[in-house]
Amino acid sequence: MEMKMPPPQIYVEKTLAIIKPDIVDKEEEIQDIILRSGFAIVQRRKLQLSPEHCSNFYVEQYGKMFFPNLTAYMSSGPLIAMILARHNAISYWKELLGPSNSLVAKETHPDSLRALYGTDDLRNALHGSNDFAAAEREIRFMFPEVIVEPIPIGQAAKDYLNLYVTPTLLEGLTELYLAS
Repeated sequence: MEMKMPPPQIYVEKTLAIIKPDIVDKEEEIQDIILRSGFAIVQRRKLQLSPEHCSNFYVEQYGKMFFPNLTAYMSSGPLIAMILARHNAISYWKELLGPSNSLVAKETHPDSLRALYGTDDLRNALHGSNDFAAAEREIRFMFPEVIVEPIPIGQAAKDYLNLYVTPTLLEGLTELYLAS
């Protein structure tokens, strides 16, 4: 009896990156660094959040002393939200960012993005998700239409194809046949 091994499932981790309002003008420079660091930019959007949206995004920080300043800062102008992907994206992005306090980053990680572009603890230039759960929640917040989970395989993939892809293909092929 031959044992069938399931096909390997390839999963590339994703994380959310935000270029904060005070350095949006450095977007091209930062994207170049991101791409040279082995990340793929899966999706990108420029938007301006209201203070209410900022409060919802940073809900875990609610009640902390810096929370009002954080929401005011993050809603002060446009920002760039990006979904970054690569193997171990979350940890590599956090490493590239450096410490959250830019002043500390300048001392201990002078080549990090926050050391290069940040000015202090609050205005630290960029955001990165802390862990997988935060990345999933934050990506859904900034990109509600995106699929975060690994691509379905097996029966789930067949169901998706039967429901969404096959009818469209059948209709298109029928039209093509009738036109010839």
